[in-house]
Amino acid sequence: MKKITGWIVVVLIFLSPLFNQRSIAQEKWIYDKSIQKRTPVPYPYLREADVMWAKKIWRVIDLRQKKNFSLYFPTKPIGDRMSLIDVILGEIESGTVNAYSADVGDDMTVMITQADIDKKFGAGADTIQVQDANGQLQTQIIQNERETSEIKQYIIQEVWFFDKKLSALKVRILGLCPIRISTNAETGAQERRKVFWIYYPDFRITFANHEAYNPYNDAQKISYDDLFLQRRFSSYIIAESNVYNNREVTEYEQGRAALLESDRIKQSIFNMEQDLWEY
Repeated sequence: MKKITGWIVVVLIFLSPLFNQRSIAQEKWIYDKSIQKRTPVPYPYLREADVMWAKKIWRVIDLRQKKNFSLYFPTKPIGDRMSLIDVILGEIESGTVNAYSADVGDDMTVMITQADIDKKFGAGADTIQVQDANGQLQTQIIQNERETSEIKQYIIQEVWFFDKKLSALKVRILGLCPIRISTNAETGAQERRKVFWIYYPDFRITFANHEAYNPYNDAQKISYDDLFLQRRFSSYIIAESNVYNNREVTEYEQGRAALLESDRIKQSIFNMEQDLWEY
């Protein structure tokens, strides 16, 4: 018994610096925050027989809109407060969840490696030729850092469905795809690229344990999972499931017509629920 107790003491001695680092990393506050101990609100049990109607929708969250600033800032972690993309990348780097390639569609079936993700961000080593004092060209290696602030949009893949057991129209998010918007150093043109897809249910526990900034009340910060669950973001529809290979709105409408088509899809979902009732 004494031998076991001795080993426990040794383990605690080695782990104590880790606990101290964790406390230092957390933002100082007037009371102990408990958001790191939260669990996501479970979804109600759903049977296939109870879903009488469903429609898959793709929408874009533009982080440059003021209402979506809580997802974009801070661009660099402040204590335990991080932007959504930093939370996602941190979880992927831990190896507990997978990310999926956005180059082969949005079915989230082909996994992507960390090296591939860094490449999508333009991170890694570049070799350039630099002229020295004698006029000779010398090879120089430049390390490019990953700029998470270049993630300016997200594509959300979600399913709207009518649950006849609850007699209510519901929505569940299936996946998130960060969009990197950067400037090409050679041409000066702006480039928009899908980085990867994540399966949203795999990240719910992580999102529930990270705060999203509340611009109105520091004492009532909500988690990222609550933010998505309560639909506290601004977005617009870019596609709905259709017979034409799930084509996007911009493939058959442009400009103002595309915005009107997006509103039409949104209104059709609303009308579907209202048409089920008689007054």
